[in-house]
Amino acid sequence: MPHTLDAAAVRTWCALALDELGRAREEIDAINVYPVADGDTGTNLYLTVESAARAVDAAFDGHAATEAVPTLADAVRAMAHGALIGARGNSGTILAQLLRGMAQVLAEGPVPGDGVPPAPGDGVPDAQGRAGGGTVPGGGAAADGKPDGADALRRALRQAADSAYTAVAHPVEGTVLTVAAAAADAAGTARGDGADVARAAYLGARTALDATPGQLADLRRAGVVDAGGRGLVAVLGALVRTLSGSGPDARTPAAGIPAAAVARATCDCPGGGPRPAEDGPAFEVIYLLEADDDAVTALRTRLDALGDSLVVVGGDGLWNVHVHVDDAGAAVEAGIQAGRPYRIRITHFGADAERAHATGAREERAETAERRPRAARAVVAVVPGEGLAGLCAEAGATVVATRPGEPPASGELLDAIRRAHAREVVLLPNAADLRHTAAAAAEQARTEGVRVALIPTRSAVQGIAALAVHEPGRRFDEDVVAMTSAAGATRYAELAVAERQSWTMAGVCQAGDVLGLIDGDVAVIGAELAATAEAVLDRMLAAGGEMVTLVLGAGVPSAVADRLERYVRDGHLAVDTVVYRGEQQSAPLLIGIE
Repeated sequence: MPHTLDAAAVRTWCALALDELGRAREEIDAINVYPVADGDTGTNLYLTVESAARAVDAAFDGHAATEAVPTLADAVRAMAHGALIGARGNSGTILAQLLRGMAQVLAEGPVPGDGVPPAPGDGVPDAQGRAGGGTVPGGGAAADGKPDGADALRRALRQAADSAYTAVAHPVEGTVLTVAAAAADAAGTARGDGADVARAAYLGARTALDATPGQLADLRRAGVVDAGGRGLVAVLGALVRTLSGSGPDARTPAAGIPAAAVARATCDCPGGGPRPAEDGPAFEVIYLLEADDDAVTALRTRLDALGDSLVVVGGDGLWNVHVHVDDAGAAVEAGIQAGRPYRIRITHFGADAERAHATGAREERAETAERRPRAARAVVAVVPGEGLAGLCAEAGATVVATRPGEPPASGELLDAIRRAHAREVVLLPNAADLRHTAAAAAEQARTEGVRVALIPTRSAVQGIAALAVHEPGRRFDEDVVAMTSAAGATRYAELAVAERQSWTMAGVCQAGDVLGLIDGDVAVIGAELAATAEAVLDRMLAAGGEMVTLVLGAGVPSAVADRLERYVRDGHLAVDTVVYRGEQQSAPLLIGIE
């Protein structure tokens, strides 16, 4: 069912865009050849959208305290601000400006005549000389006759493209800018409601993306499309799904890159990754800057003389500055003269590429500022309760504790990897929806010289199984294989309480029913925790098993575990049971079968 473009839609869009970029991250990283082939565009876009999504979630949480609902203006401003402060890399910075441009229009709300699209060829040319304005017959109203934001979306996409071109010191066609402009052009002449406009923008962007190798020599030589443009297509595809309730046009395949092209892009150099430019600036400098408009105008001029790939985005006193230079100190000094720079990040392209892509042994960092030597290997585990946190910590893991509805961001996982202070790290996300977040954190850690293996554990019980066979004394690859095998051999289930009536794989549940989920799907609906758990155990043990792991949630009496232990002992000979008090709030009971 089509969805109105409101605050809830913005929140859904951010979540879906984050998921899409998580799925496409490695592919986008692999085809990153322009402006610098440093293989991180997918990761940077993911981190930028992650920051935007977190900011929107925080806006909803803030309003929930007063039982209010955020407006569309609240949501889009939060999205734009989150993207601005979290923008990474050249493409991430441009995406932040695209989102800011959209927010500037959407925050104004509907205007008289909303829903009437402009006619091609009418009106005043835009920043790139394209015609705009005018009207053509079309939809734009929801079924109830109210404006659905179609025209606001058209104008938002136009403003996004124009503001992005303005933010880049020297725009280059065949990049994300071209893709954004094509999306705005297609949206500007689209008829129908907001979902139709979004779909037209997506299709226009995808067509432009396919044409980028013909516009940029670096892409043509590598046989790939623009990486930043590919990321924008994913973000627009998420917008289509948000507003239409379904994916982009199924009659034509989604934009992608042939495997052979990815192979060419990733295998051009001995290290197996994109070859960084050898004749370009040595450093990427990014910082947030508090400064007024006049100071930023002067800053643009000074930074433009120092290097290239200059992008300055933001406004209202807060800016995100991105530039490639040989003199990183001069770039930071320019920021100091303009205002107050902070969150300064300086990346050396050559060293970063060597760390990220060399196939030989990595250079070992001797000590940190505290003169503490690195450990050889560590495990970082995400866990949902104090009891599980203590259990994993006792086993030697660095723990990231979570609370219901507050999954950790990739930055938190990266901080945990840094705290582990080891040359080799095994990362256990222990939740299916953390896979992309964990992958982004692992990629960031690798650029810092840490060898990271991500084991895609989907439940805490799989993490416990992996941690149980962890052996720091053996070779890293052998340890990762053993831990992965142990996690994969552990089937998992959890008991949860239904919050509302809903359709499930096992039928209709009512609020207060106990749900037994096996491998993520509802398999049993019951009225009482222990009895439902027994039904779940019967189903799981029917396929075999040697050990049952029970993890009790907060407030669950030990009598439940005693009853289930007896049930397993009486009904399933030679099956052992181990019980942990996890104290997790998210589920009253976790079950693992090995």
